[in-house]
Amino acid sequence: MNKSLMNETELNINTDWISPNFGDRKGHAVDMLVMHYTAMSDLDATLRRLCDAKAQVSAHYLISRDGEIFRLVSEDKRAWHAGVSAWRDITDVNSYSIGIELDHVGVDDAGDFVPYPAPLLKSLQDLSQDILGRYEIPMRNVVGHSDVAPLRKQDPGNAFPWKNLSANGIGLWPKQVPSASYELLKQGDKGPLVEELQSRFHQFGYGITIDGDFGDETHAVVTAFQRHFCAAKVDGLAGNDTQNMLLAVLQSI
Repeated sequence: MNKSLMNETELNINTDWISPNFGDRKGHAVDMLVMHYTAMSDLDATLRRLCDAKAQVSAHYLISRDGEIFRLVSEDKRAWHAGVSAWRDITDVNSYSIGIELDHVGVDDAGDFVPYPAPLLKSLQDLSQDILGRYEIPMRNVVGHSDVAPLRKQDPGNAFPWKNLSANGIGLWPKQVPSASYELLKQGDKGPLVEELQSRFHQFGYGITIDGDFGDETHAVVTAFQRHFCAAKVDGLAGNDTQNMLLAVLQSI
């Protein structure tokens, strides 16, 4: 894999804003990189919120729309960005992860996901490559907030370019996807096929109950997976495209 490795000190990082919202990693090594969007329209307001002790929220980094990188919390500290979340049986994601917030509104007034500006994505690529060059983070552990908290979150959203980032060494993306036929599974379904689907999602990393019941939780996990890997059709239904991509992802880890 070709990476553009650089030392953190070589990145142009603004350290004027320091958040008081952090804790101790409790001895846990950094093993995850979690992407977020702020869902706010004003950069100054976002910085103030992430650095407000009353808000009790933070991230290690914030990247503005014009590509400026702000370091708000030192990487050796536990930022408060993931909340109640889980990935690969880790239920304290904050202690294991570095969180990157993106200065992005998320959706427009019509509810459609807004494309990310090129300067932001370039800085995200540079910063992510730098982080991945300094920590032993598995590619399957480069995830979105919606992956680790599918019942609560949808960021970084359907417009986030996971495939392009993976082509630059950031995150997992399968090289080949099978074209098998599957029974369509949807909310309300029960039985061994649902249980097998849940098991596959759990094998990849999602926090999901394996009970054979396609309820709200499974629907949320399917939707989160689609946001990450099948963004052209995010409907919460586990059809051929979703199940084939899930199998391809599992074969890639």
